[in-house]
Amino acid sequence: MSAPILTQPTGAAHTRIYSYGAARGENVVDNEALIGPIDSSDEWIRQRTGIVTRTRAVAETDAIDLASAAAAEAVERAGIPASDVDLVIVATISNPKQTPSVSAIVADRVGANPAAAYDLNAACAGFAYGVAQADALIRAGAARYAIVVGAEKLSDIVDPADRSISFLLGDGAGAVVVGPSEFPGIGPTVWGSDGSKADAVGMNHTLIEFRDGSAPWPTLRQEGPTVFRWAVWEMVKVARQALDAAGVTASDLAAFVPHQANMRIIDEFAKQLGLPETVVVARDIETTGNTSAASIPLATHRLLAEHPDVAGGLALQIGFGAGLVFGAQVVVLPGAAAPEH
Repeated sequence: MSAPILTQPTGAAHTRIYSYGAARGENVVDNEALIGPIDSSDEWIRQRTGIVTRTRAVAETDAIDLASAAAAEAVERAGIPASDVDLVIVATISNPKQTPSVSAIVADRVGANPAAAYDLNAACAGFAYGVAQADALIRAGAARYAIVVGAEKLSDIVDPADRSISFLLGDGAGAVVVGPSEFPGIGPTVWGSDGSKADAVGMNHTLIEFRDGSAPWPTLRQEGPTVFRWAVWEMVKVARQALDAAGVTASDLAAFVPHQANMRIIDEFAKQLGLPETVVVARDIETTGNTSAASIPLATHRLLAEHPDVAGGLALQIGFGAGLVFGAQVVVLPGAAAPEH
Protein backbone atom coordinates (compact mmCIF):
# COMPACT_ATOMS: atom_id res chain seq x y z
CA MET A 1 0.00 0.00 0.00
CA SER A 2 1.48 3.31 -1.05
CA ALA A 3 1.61 6.20 1.38
CA PRO A 4 -0.51 9.30 0.74
CA ILE A 5 1.26 12.09 -1.08
CA LEU A 6 2.03 14.91 1.32
CA THR A 7 1.26 18.51 0.59
CA GLN A 8 4.33 20.74 0.61
CA PRO A 9 3.77 24.49 0.52
CA THR A 10 5.34 26.95 -1.85
CA GLY A 11 5.41 30.67 -1.28
CA ALA A 12 6.12 33.87 -3.13
CA ALA A 13 8.60 33.76 -5.99
CA HIS A 14 10.40 36.83 -4.67
CA THR A 15 10.78 38.85 -1.48
CA ARG A 16 11.90 42.33 -0.54
CA ILE A 17 12.41 44.60 2.46
CA TYR A 18 9.36 46.84 2.91
CA SER A 19 10.55 49.18 5.64
CA TYR A 20 13.03 49.91 8.43
CA GLY A 21 12.57 50.85 12.06
CA ALA A 22 15.14 51.95 14.65
CA ALA A 23 15.63 52.57 18.36
CA ARG A 24 18.80 53.83 20.00
CA GLY A 25 19.84 54.03 23.62
CA GLU A 26 18.58 57.14 25.40
CA ASN A 27 22.01 58.45 26.44
CA VAL A 28 24.67 59.94 24.17
CA VAL A 29 28.03 59.00 25.67
CA ASP A 30 31.11 60.86 24.44
CA ASN A 31 34.68 59.61 24.54
CA GLU A 32 35.61 61.76 27.50
CA ALA A 33 33.18 59.80 29.67
CA LEU A 34 35.00 56.53 28.99
CA ILE A 35 38.70 57.32 28.80
CA GLY A 36 39.51 57.17 32.54
CA PRO A 37 39.25 53.39 33.11
CA ILE A 38 41.17 52.61 29.89
CA ASP A 39 43.82 55.32 30.38
CA SER A 40 43.18 56.73 26.93
CA SER A 41 42.10 59.96 25.22
CA ASP A 42 39.38 61.30 22.95
CA GLU A 43 41.96 61.71 20.18
CA TRP A 44 43.14 58.07 20.49
CA ILE A 45 39.58 56.70 20.22
CA ARG A 46 38.71 58.91 17.26
CA GLN A 47 41.87 57.99 15.36
CA ARG A 48 41.57 54.25 15.96
CA THR A 49 37.80 53.84 15.57
CA GLY A 50 36.20 56.99 14.16
CA ILE A 51 33.78 57.06 17.10
CA VAL A 52 32.86 60.46 18.54
CA THR A 53 29.86 59.35 20.60
CA ARG A 54 27.89 56.18 21.17
CA THR A 55 24.30 55.65 22.32
CA ARG A 56 23.69 53.66 25.49
CA ALA A 57 20.43 52.74 27.15
CA VAL A 58 19.42 53.62 30.68
CA ALA A 59 19.29 50.85 33.28
CA GLU A 60 15.51 50.44 32.94
CA THR A 61 15.72 49.76 29.17
CA ASP A 62 16.73 46.32 27.97
CA ALA A 63 17.26 44.70 24.56
CA ILE A 64 13.61 43.61 24.48
CA ASP A 65 12.44 47.22 24.82
CA LEU A 66 14.77 48.38 22.06
CA ALA A 67 13.71 45.52 19.77
CA SER A 68 10.01 46.20 20.36
CA ALA A 69 10.33 49.91 19.55
CA ALA A 70 12.27 49.27 16.34
CA ALA A 71 9.86 46.53 15.22
CA ALA A 72 6.83 48.72 15.88
CA GLU A 73 8.23 51.49 13.66
CA ALA A 74 9.06 49.03 10.89
CA VAL A 75 5.53 47.60 10.91
CA GLU A 76 3.96 51.05 10.88
CA ARG A 77 6.10 52.11 7.93
CA ALA A 78 5.44 48.88 6.04
CA GLY A 79 1.77 49.73 5.74
CA ILE A 80 0.55 46.25 6.67
CA PRO A 81 -1.47 45.20 9.73
CA ALA A 82 0.73 43.75 12.46
CA SER A 83 -1.67 40.81 12.59
CA ASP A 84 -0.50 39.83 9.07
CA VAL A 85 3.04 39.20 10.37
CA ASP A 86 3.44 35.48 10.98
CA LEU A 87 7.18 35.29 11.68
CA VAL A 88 9.44 37.29 14.03
CA ILE A 89 13.20 36.74 14.13
CA VAL A 90 15.39 38.63 16.60
CA ALA A 91 19.17 38.50 16.27
CA THR A 92 20.82 39.28 19.60
CA ILE A 93 23.57 38.28 22.01
CA SER A 94 22.14 40.34 24.84
CA ASN A 95 18.82 38.78 25.80
CA PRO A 96 18.61 39.59 29.53
CA LYS A 97 17.28 36.05 30.06
CA GLN A 98 18.31 32.83 28.34
CA THR A 99 14.60 32.10 27.92
CA PRO A 100 11.95 33.14 26.96
CA SER A 101 13.04 34.48 23.60
CA VAL A 102 13.12 38.18 22.86
CA SER A 103 11.24 37.48 19.64
CA ALA A 104 8.13 36.00 21.26
CA ILE A 105 7.79 39.04 23.52
CA VAL A 106 8.34 41.42 20.61
CA ALA A 107 5.71 39.60 18.54
CA ASP A 108 3.19 40.07 21.33
CA ARG A 109 4.10 43.71 21.97
CA VAL A 110 3.72 44.76 18.32
CA GLY A 111 0.45 42.87 17.78
CA ALA A 112 1.79 39.91 15.79
CA ASN A 113 0.81 37.25 18.34
CA PRO A 114 0.68 34.22 17.60
CA ALA A 115 3.45 34.58 15.00
CA ALA A 116 6.23 32.01 14.93
CA ALA A 117 9.12 33.57 16.83
CA TYR A 118 12.71 32.70 17.62
CA ASP A 119 16.02 34.33 18.50
CA LEU A 120 19.28 33.68 16.69
CA ASN A 121 22.84 34.19 17.89
CA ALA A 122 25.18 35.09 15.08
CA ALA A 123 26.59 38.18 16.79
CA CYS A 124 27.45 40.95 14.32
CA ALA A 125 26.27 38.83 11.36
CA GLY A 126 22.92 38.19 13.05
CA PHE A 127 20.84 40.63 11.03
CA ALA A 128 22.14 39.31 7.70
CA TYR A 129 21.39 35.77 8.92
CA GLY A 130 17.86 36.83 9.89
CA VAL A 131 17.18 38.40 6.49
CA ALA A 132 18.43 35.23 4.78
CA GLN A 133 16.08 33.09 6.85
CA ALA A 134 13.05 35.34 6.40
CA ASP A 135 13.63 35.40 2.65
CA ALA A 136 13.91 31.60 2.46
CA LEU A 137 10.94 30.90 4.73
CA ILE A 138 8.63 33.26 2.85
CA ARG A 139 9.62 31.81 -0.52
CA ALA A 140 9.13 28.31 0.92
CA GLY A 141 5.57 29.16 1.99
CA ALA A 142 6.32 28.86 5.72
CA ALA A 143 5.52 32.54 6.31
CA ARG A 144 4.06 35.50 4.43
CA TYR A 145 5.37 38.54 6.30
CA ALA A 146 8.32 38.57 8.67
CA ILE A 147 9.85 41.04 11.10
CA VAL A 148 13.63 40.75 11.38
CA VAL A 149 15.28 42.62 14.25
CA GLY A 150 18.87 43.12 15.34
CA ALA A 151 18.87 44.26 18.97
CA GLU A 152 21.64 44.71 21.52
CA LYS A 153 22.24 46.24 24.91
CA LEU A 154 25.99 45.69 24.94
CA SER A 155 26.62 48.09 27.78
CA ASP A 156 25.41 45.29 30.09
CA ILE A 157 28.19 42.95 28.97
CA VAL A 158 31.21 45.23 28.75
CA ASP A 159 34.01 45.85 31.20
CA PRO A 160 34.64 49.63 31.32
CA ALA A 161 38.34 48.93 31.92
CA ASP A 162 38.76 46.64 28.88
CA ARG A 163 40.88 48.60 26.43
CA SER A 164 40.21 46.13 23.59
CA ILE A 165 36.50 46.78 23.06
CA SER A 166 34.70 48.68 25.84
CA PHE A 167 34.80 52.10 24.16
CA LEU A 168 33.44 50.70 20.88
CA LEU A 169 30.07 49.46 22.03
CA GLY A 170 26.62 51.04 21.97
CA ASP A 171 23.01 50.01 22.52
CA GLY A 172 20.21 49.95 19.97
CA ALA A 173 17.92 47.98 17.70
CA GLY A 174 17.07 48.05 14.02
CA ALA A 175 14.23 46.18 12.34
CA VAL A 176 12.78 45.43 8.91
CA VAL A 177 9.60 43.94 7.54
CA VAL A 178 10.19 41.37 4.81
CA GLY A 179 7.37 40.21 2.55
CA PRO A 180 6.40 38.94 -0.91
CA SER A 181 7.47 40.93 -3.94
CA GLU A 182 6.81 41.09 -7.66
CA PHE A 183 10.55 41.46 -8.25
CA PRO A 184 13.70 40.03 -6.62
CA GLY A 185 14.45 42.30 -3.67
CA ILE A 186 16.88 40.16 -1.66
CA GLY A 187 19.87 38.59 -3.35
CA PRO A 188 21.47 35.26 -2.47
CA THR A 189 23.14 35.23 0.92
CA VAL A 190 26.81 34.31 1.22
CA TRP A 191 27.30 33.16 4.80
CA GLY A 192 29.49 30.97 6.91
CA SER A 193 31.77 30.75 9.92
CA ASP A 194 35.33 30.09 11.01
CA GLY A 195 35.21 28.57 14.46
CA SER A 196 38.97 28.16 14.48
CA LYS A 197 39.13 31.89 15.29
CA ALA A 198 36.45 31.71 18.00
CA ASP A 199 38.84 33.19 20.58
CA ALA A 200 39.33 36.39 18.58
CA VAL A 201 36.02 37.94 19.70
CA GLY A 202 33.71 36.69 22.43
CA MET A 203 32.91 36.40 26.10
CA ASN A 204 35.88 35.98 28.40
CA HIS A 205 34.12 33.66 30.88
CA THR A 206 31.02 31.47 31.13
CA LEU A 207 27.93 31.94 33.27
CA ILE A 208 28.76 28.63 34.95
CA GLU A 209 32.16 29.95 36.02
CA PHE A 210 30.48 33.10 37.32
CA ARG A 211 27.89 31.07 39.23
CA ASP A 212 30.57 28.90 40.81
CA GLY A 213 32.60 31.94 41.86
CA SER A 214 35.63 31.02 39.77
CA ALA A 215 35.33 34.01 37.40
CA PRO A 216 33.86 37.53 37.35
CA TRP A 217 30.78 38.54 35.36
CA PRO A 218 31.40 37.53 31.69
CA THR A 219 32.17 40.44 29.38
CA LEU A 220 33.03 40.91 25.71
CA ARG A 221 36.65 41.19 24.65
CA GLN A 222 38.54 40.94 21.38
CA GLU A 223 41.94 40.63 19.76
CA GLY A 224 41.82 43.86 17.77
CA PRO A 225 44.61 43.25 15.21
CA THR A 226 43.32 39.73 14.42
CA VAL A 227 39.78 40.99 13.88
CA PHE A 228 40.96 43.92 11.76
CA ARG A 229 42.97 41.72 9.40
CA TRP A 230 40.20 39.15 9.12
CA ALA A 231 37.51 41.76 8.49
CA VAL A 232 39.44 43.68 5.84
CA TRP A 233 41.01 40.85 3.87
CA GLU A 234 38.69 37.88 4.27
CA MET A 235 35.37 39.70 4.41
CA VAL A 236 36.10 41.65 1.24
CA LYS A 237 36.14 38.28 -0.53
CA VAL A 238 32.71 37.48 0.93
CA ALA A 239 31.36 40.87 -0.17
CA ARG A 240 32.56 40.24 -3.72
CA GLN A 241 30.95 36.81 -3.67
CA ALA A 242 27.64 38.38 -2.64
CA LEU A 243 27.85 40.82 -5.54
CA ASP A 244 28.61 37.99 -7.96
CA ALA A 245 25.80 35.82 -6.57
CA ALA A 246 23.33 38.69 -7.07
CA GLY A 247 24.58 39.25 -10.62
CA VAL A 248 25.63 42.85 -10.02
CA THR A 249 28.84 44.84 -9.73
CA ALA A 250 30.05 47.50 -7.30
CA SER A 251 29.11 50.18 -9.83
CA ASP A 252 25.47 49.04 -9.68
CA LEU A 253 25.21 49.82 -5.97
CA ALA A 254 23.55 52.86 -4.47
CA ALA A 255 24.81 52.10 -0.96
CA PHE A 256 27.24 49.97 1.02
CA VAL A 257 26.23 49.07 4.57
CA PRO A 258 28.90 47.05 6.37
CA HIS A 259 28.72 46.08 10.02
CA GLN A 260 29.66 49.20 11.97
CA ALA A 261 32.70 47.70 13.67
CA ASN A 262 35.32 50.38 13.21
CA MET A 263 35.60 53.36 10.84
CA ARG A 264 39.06 52.27 9.71
CA ILE A 265 37.67 48.86 8.74
CA ILE A 266 34.76 50.48 6.89
CA ASP A 267 37.04 52.84 4.94
CA GLU A 268 39.51 50.10 4.04
CA PHE A 269 36.62 47.83 3.08
CA ALA A 270 35.25 50.42 0.65
CA LYS A 271 38.72 50.96 -0.80
CA GLN A 272 39.34 47.25 -1.34
CA LEU A 273 35.96 46.85 -3.05
CA GLY A 274 36.77 49.72 -5.40
CA LEU A 275 33.45 51.42 -4.77
CA PRO A 276 32.76 54.39 -7.06
CA GLU A 277 32.16 57.78 -5.44
CA THR A 278 28.45 57.49 -6.28
CA VAL A 279 28.02 54.73 -3.69
CA VAL A 280 26.92 56.05 -0.29
CA VAL A 281 28.83 54.31 2.50
CA ALA A 282 27.07 53.97 5.87
CA ARG A 283 29.11 55.39 8.74
CA ASP A 284 26.63 55.33 11.59
CA ILE A 285 29.39 54.15 13.94
CA GLU A 286 30.56 57.75 14.40
CA THR A 287 27.58 58.64 16.60
CA THR A 288 25.98 55.29 17.52
CA GLY A 289 29.00 53.05 18.13
CA ASN A 290 29.25 49.34 17.43
CA THR A 291 25.88 47.72 18.15
CA SER A 292 26.67 44.20 16.87
CA ALA A 293 23.52 42.63 15.35
CA ALA A 294 21.74 46.00 15.34
CA SER A 295 24.39 47.89 13.41
CA ILE A 296 23.35 47.15 9.81
CA PRO A 297 19.64 48.03 10.13
CA LEU A 298 20.43 51.05 12.32
CA ALA A 299 22.96 52.30 9.78
CA THR A 300 20.55 51.72 6.89
CA HIS A 301 17.73 53.50 8.71
CA ARG A 302 19.93 56.57 9.13
CA LEU A 303 21.31 56.33 5.60
CA LEU A 304 17.78 56.36 4.11
CA ALA A 305 16.88 59.40 6.22
CA GLU A 306 20.00 61.34 5.22
CA HIS A 307 20.16 60.16 1.59
CA PRO A 308 16.56 59.60 0.43
CA ASP A 309 17.78 59.48 -3.18
CA VAL A 310 19.14 55.95 -2.62
CA ALA A 311 15.62 54.58 -2.01
CA GLY A 312 14.83 51.92 -4.59
CA GLY A 313 18.53 51.35 -5.26
CA LEU A 314 20.74 48.40 -4.42
CA ALA A 315 22.63 48.10 -1.13
CA LEU A 316 25.34 45.59 -0.29
CA GLN A 317 25.15 44.69 3.41
CA ILE A 318 27.63 42.50 5.24
CA GLY A 319 27.89 41.46 8.87
CA PHE A 320 30.91 39.84 10.49
CA GLY A 321 32.04 39.21 14.03
CA ALA A 322 32.20 36.89 17.02
CA GLY A 323 32.24 33.27 16.13
CA LEU A 324 33.74 34.15 13.69
CA VAL A 325 30.58 34.32 11.59
CA PHE A 326 29.73 36.28 8.48
CA GLY A 327 26.83 36.96 6.15
CA ALA A 328 26.32 39.23 3.15
CA GLN A 329 23.59 39.93 0.61
CA VAL A 330 22.50 42.62 -1.84
CA VAL A 331 19.06 44.09 -1.13
CA VAL A 332 16.77 46.60 -2.79
CA LEU A 333 16.27 49.55 -0.46
CA PRO A 334 12.62 50.41 0.16
CA GLY A 335 11.13 53.58 -1.26
CA ALA A 336 9.51 56.41 0.68
CA ALA A 337 5.97 55.26 -0.05
CA ALA A 338 4.30 52.19 1.45
CA PRO A 339 4.50 49.21 -0.91
CA GLU A 340 1.49 48.01 -2.85
CA HIS A 341 0.05 44.66 -1.81
